[in-house]
Amino acid sequence: MSYTVNASILLTDLPILERPAAARAAGFDAVEYWWPFSVAVPAQNEVDAFVAAIQNAGVQLTGLNFFAGDMPGGDRGLVSWVGREEEFAGNIDVVVEIGRRLGTKAFNALYGNRLEGVDEKAQDDLAVKNLAAAGRAVAELGGVVLLEPVSGTPAYPLKTAADALAIIARVKEEEGVDNVKLLADFYHLAVNGDDVPAVIAGHAAEFGHIQIADAPGRGEPGTGELPLGQWISDAQAGGYAGVIGLEYKATQADPFAWTTTTAAAQA
Repeated sequence: MSYTVNASILLTDLPILERPAAARAAGFDAVEYWWPFSVAVPAQNEVDAFVAAIQNAGVQLTGLNFFAGDMPGGDRGLVSWVGREEEFAGNIDVVVEIGRRLGTKAFNALYGNRLEGVDEKAQDDLAVKNLAAAGRAVAELGGVVLLEPVSGTPAYPLKTAADALAIIARVKEEEGVDNVKLLADFYHLAVNGDDVPAVIAGHAAEFGHIQIADAPGRGEPGTGELPLGQWISDAQAGGYAGVIGLEYKATQADPFAWTTTTAAAQA
């Protein structure tokens, strides 16, 4: 199994730039990150320090999120956020720079919450335009933009695979951009009540990325009830050939202890 460690939710006892080396020391050769800066367009020295941390650790940055706003404060993306178009456009340029320097190919664009007093159609129309712009930009890297259903945030409108796939279809039909792909986070889909086996059966070959955590609790595999190992195997049998993102909240001192257990071998 080829895993990539989400160094934004794991190894959080360490400063963010020390986590790639820690992932390498734990035996992994790939990491992914949520946006690791506090603003959409950080200072160049901050970007350089992040790139150096990845390179010096000897790991591959397999995935990077676009800036999603104030995540601790409840924001979940700028893609559909009317009024922040220029901020998102500026962020695209930085994402592409990092992707070019590190060979990253997958870029997660969180859709954004519904805004009070803003027409939902206007938000969705903007999202289609922004996703298309992002897709065109990362295409020069051979990259894909990922669109993710998310749980735990009632105002976030994409809760099932069908919700995300409908927007992806609009981007292709209206903008002619076909490198926006579904991020199948099995935890989010399961918690939201989606039919994960049906999603896998119908769309595995089209997945842009898979992430895992167990439920309930969002802990590591084996701490909950989800058949993660079976779902991964089914997705791979269905044509998914990418890495598996580890995006869970560690429940013990060694966040990767599960990888040495029998349960881990099944996941």
